[in-house]
Amino acid sequence: MFDIDKWQEIFSTIKKNKLRTFLTAFSVAWGIFMLIILLGSGRGLQNAFQYNFEADAVNSLWIYPGKTSKAFEGYQPGRFLRFTNKDYNETNRLNNEYIGSSSSRVGVWGNTDLSYKDEHVGHRMYGVHPGTYELEQVKMDTGRFINELDMKHFKKVVTISYKTEDALFKKEEALGKYIRLGDIPFKVVGIFRDQSDRDNDSVYIPISTAQKAFGLHNNINNLAFTSENLTLEQSLELEKDLRKQYAKRHHFDPEDDRAMYINNNFENAKDIRSVFTGITIFVWIIGIGTIIAGIVGVSNIMLIVVKERTKEIGVRKAIGATPWSVINLVLLEAITITTLAGYIGLVLGVGLLELISANIPSSDFFRNPEADFSIAVSATILLIVSGAIAGLIPARKAARIKPIVALRDE
Repeated sequence: MFDIDKWQEIFSTIKKNKLRTFLTAFSVAWGIFMLIILLGSGRGLQNAFQYNFEADAVNSLWIYPGKTSKAFEGYQPGRFLRFTNKDYNETNRLNNEYIGSSSSRVGVWGNTDLSYKDEHVGHRMYGVHPGTYELEQVKMDTGRFINELDMKHFKKVVTISYKTEDALFKKEEALGKYIRLGDIPFKVVGIFRDQSDRDNDSVYIPISTAQKAFGLHNNINNLAFTSENLTLEQSLELEKDLRKQYAKRHHFDPEDDRAMYINNNFENAKDIRSVFTGITIFVWIIGIGTIIAGIVGVSNIMLIVVKERTKEIGVRKAIGATPWSVINLVLLEAITITTLAGYIGLVLGVGLLELISANIPSSDFFRNPEADFSIAVSATILLIVSGAIAGLIPARKAARIKPIVALRDE
């Protein structure tokens, strides 16, 4: 393996056929390059979806009112359902064994004018329960989130995002100061940071205060809860039970899918994992197909090399060279070409991904494309195996050459 004369001979052969070697190496390098780029891009898509998906609790169900599409018990289709505090309370009561953190939500239509001194910003204002902290997976930079005492005493307190703080307070400390939501002053009790950037354009106040201060009565826009005790199958069964419970209260057909909507993050998580498993398999198929094309090219070139060196191989065998030494020589040449070319493709692919990651801003659809260590190891192993496969058929052909036939070859 470490015979210097053998390696000198290999590099001498490669040097003599520069164009042929370059074209062969290019096909291998391109295959590895494309495999790395495709896998890295797939990872970029996966990172973006996971980032956005994990902005909300993955073990949660979100319930929204809809519009009936079927007649039921004398009620005509086309009714818009309206959820109230009763729906929130009954959902918690009837499904207590499954519910961890829960919250209903109500919002003022459109953006609310938030102001502090002479500064103004238009952000969305939501009235929520304390359970939104877990449901939205928010992180507190300072202060606290809405709590039960705020709810009970209808306190005019607000938790704002770091973006709201930057817009209104500039370099001032926001905690403990009062801002106006519309015409009503609210005390800032916390600064949060949401993983989903779009939710950093929101501020949260107690839902009891929102309903009273803004004349929203007991209406809610939606409700949600987390559960640590549900499997996917159980969450789907719970969906059916929830539809029956709401159908009984609001008088609609439980089979009417448009009357209410349930966003089941248990099911969404499974679907997303399935999609990205499919994407990964698809990318590997394309990448390996490209590499196989390169392997075929290397194998064909090595067959030509064996043909050109038939007489030389015959002389080697006539003076005592074993079949294995001939196979070893051809295999080493094929492995050398594919490994060096593939390594160049690997480095260029990883380099391009790093360049893209550093210069293209992250978005909701593409984030941090990367080729991790396991991919690099897999690609390296693939290179070595590819080189061996590419050289195996020509090597076996060379080993079967009979010295007397080879010496007569012209």
